[in-house]
Amino acid sequence: MKNLALREKIVESLTSILPIAVIIIALALTVAPLDAGNFVLFSVGVVLLILGMGLFTQGADMSMLVIGEKIGSSVTKTRKVWLIALVAFVIGIVVTVAEPDLQILAEQVPAIAEKTPLGNYLLILTVAAGVGIFLMIAMLRIVLHIRLSYLLVGFYAAAFLLSIFVSPSFWAVSFDAGGVTTGPMTVPFIISLGVGVASLRAGEGQDDSFGLVSLASVGPIIAVLILGIIFQVNGLDYPYTAIGAPETTRGVLFAYMEGFVDYAKEVAIAISPVLLFFLLFQIVTRSFHKRSLVRIIMGFLYTFAGLVLFLTGANVGFMPIGRSIGEELAGLWGGWPLIPVGMLIGYFIVAAEPAVHVLNKQVERMSAGAISASAMKKALCIGVCISLGLAMTRILTGIDIMWILIPGYALALLLTFFTPPVFTGIAFDSGGVASGAMVSSFVLPLAIGACYTLSGGDTSLIMTQAFGCVAFVALTPLISIQILGIGYRLKTRRIKHNFLTAEEKILEYEVD
Repeated sequence: MKNLALREKIVESLTSILPIAVIIIALALTVAPLDAGNFVLFSVGVVLLILGMGLFTQGADMSMLVIGEKIGSSVTKTRKVWLIALVAFVIGIVVTVAEPDLQILAEQVPAIAEKTPLGNYLLILTVAAGVGIFLMIAMLRIVLHIRLSYLLVGFYAAAFLLSIFVSPSFWAVSFDAGGVTTGPMTVPFIISLGVGVASLRAGEGQDDSFGLVSLASVGPIIAVLILGIIFQVNGLDYPYTAIGAPETTRGVLFAYMEGFVDYAKEVAIAISPVLLFFLLFQIVTRSFHKRSLVRIIMGFLYTFAGLVLFLTGANVGFMPIGRSIGEELAGLWGGWPLIPVGMLIGYFIVAAEPAVHVLNKQVERMSAGAISASAMKKALCIGVCISLGLAMTRILTGIDIMWILIPGYALALLLTFFTPPVFTGIAFDSGGVASGAMVSSFVLPLAIGACYTLSGGDTSLIMTQAFGCVAFVALTPLISIQILGIGYRLKTRRIKHNFLTAEEKILEYEVD
């Protein structure tokens, strides 16, 4: 049974990865030729992504989702607000502090690392504290029955207000922080935590099952903006270094061996706090029986292996390809092919994010199939397609990021008052989920390569123009999923109206 489930996960990941692989191969054979070494790196990376995503999603089902739901429901049963707040704060820090995507972002902002002995860890700890505080607020929101849209409006207004006091060169990095934080380690645990807490709310639980990721995403934005104000960060410069392609198959082997070692360490560091927290929870509560414990430990092993394979494939196999394709496309016809290619990649790449599959399955399960995973996937694909079109347009035209973020978030927040509450939570969770490992390891390098070519090698423009694409990927699903929610509301009203009309006709017939 377990092998059958794993086989289904791998087939599902194959159908998700294959379209983006075909697009890259088509580009490599036509307008953006690749070195033979890079092409071999990419080919191996595709295989690792397929296996890694399959193992990860199977492992998340067996461990992370089960643990999160149990902790959420158990803590809420105590009815102790202080305990709920403390556990949420600790969990937020634990699942964030070693998030692989966050470490990649921290390495791109040396201007902060140079100002303190903590180095990159200052940004990592700041973001972790932001997630911890806002996850605490998100948990208390469910317990205290506070509407999500009110908090979202208030906190995003605060974020844009804080941005006034920060250098424009730091805006893109700050808003990108909200997207990269909610990566493959964080999302499954936080989503299941919300489901567990909301499961105790009779009748209203579905509306509050989602929304934790959304608040956990805005926390890092505010935290990083405050950090920028404190350190008066200005004139950020991107440390651009050429990525050499391996010349031999042995070079490819060594590149992947080095990647396996590096990402095995990172994933082990990322998983160990969650594992320790789970063991402590089990010792205190004795919530899981022996058979369940064995299954959860196996799930952790699947998750570990899957993340190592996926991150190695993404960063070793796709990152140099993204940079190379961006440089090549930017040199064609003034760089305008970047827009249609970016939109095409955006439509398919969101399906290659492991956390997206976790969210879609949870949405389908919690809605008893009323909100299908396929409808969620299509709305996300359309949203990310538009976001990368906007990101490439900004690279070509130099439009200030706030000209897109402010009206975009204003529209998204306005829609929260017309969308069913459950869709508000799902939409804002989707924004954080869509901007994951593939966006960081492929889309961002593509934008960096394009910006470097178009700017004539001016690395300072990379921080203001290339960065921000993660923020756009986190923005557009907020709108597309809420539009899906409005359509869902209209459809259910029409069905209800037709049903009532048919019932009235039956009553009239019986009277006659």
